[in-house]
Amino acid sequence: MATRELSGARVAVLGASGVLGSLVTRELTSRGVRVLLVGRDPDRLAAAAGSAPTVTITDLADASAGETVTAAAREQLGGLDGVVNAAGVVAFGPLVDTPDEVVEELFLTNVVGPLLLLRRLLPLLVESRGFVAQVSAVVAERPLPEMVAYSASKAAASAVATALRTELRRSGVSVHDLRPPHTETGLADRPLAGSAPRLPRGLRPEDVARRIVDAIAAGEDDVAAAAFGGPPR
Repeated sequence: MATRELSGARVAVLGASGVLGSLVTRELTSRGVRVLLVGRDPDRLAAAAGSAPTVTITDLADASAGETVTAAAREQLGGLDGVVNAAGVVAFGPLVDTPDEVVEELFLTNVVGPLLLLRRLLPLLVESRGFVAQVSAVVAERPLPEMVAYSASKAAASAVATALRTELRRSGVSVHDLRPPHTETGLADRPLAGSAPRLPRGLRPEDVARRIVDAIAAGEDDVAAAAFGGPPR
């Protein structure tokens, strides 16, 4: 388990306009990381960015998005040492009641879009012997009823990390699979469809963001939900 010096590193955060992504950005910045913020909400990106460069992606599943981010990383940062994928959407309800377009959007945002973007960014990461950090979720380990498509999309994101880690081993690129438990980001209040079931108290997003960055620095490549601890009493 090789540690990684983060100070001075150049890292793209996908989903930086979301609550967890913005907090990961803040945590990275506090450790001297030069961050490129990538997201779909330009106003929230600007609020999170400070003086850091941003890239607004209107369609994550558009292959040109990866080319745009790659160009921005080269122009703004001179390359890239890491990517944190903190983008995600959720939906609730029985599968039979979940519209086809919702299932499609879950996989486009949680799996397909990040895969297409990673394809374009990997040459930069190979150059720098950098890292990929996939933020999945506890449902990748314990899929839940009435969250079937969401659970499947997060399990797919974890599968990407596991397979990619082996594929990139000789290139020196490390891949982290991070599966936090339910976190109080407010995402459950903004589902694509359905209503959230009664959920236990979640973790503080600040704590989860810190744990994610700690894991990257410590070289932890597989961080299960249990490794994030429980919510504060």
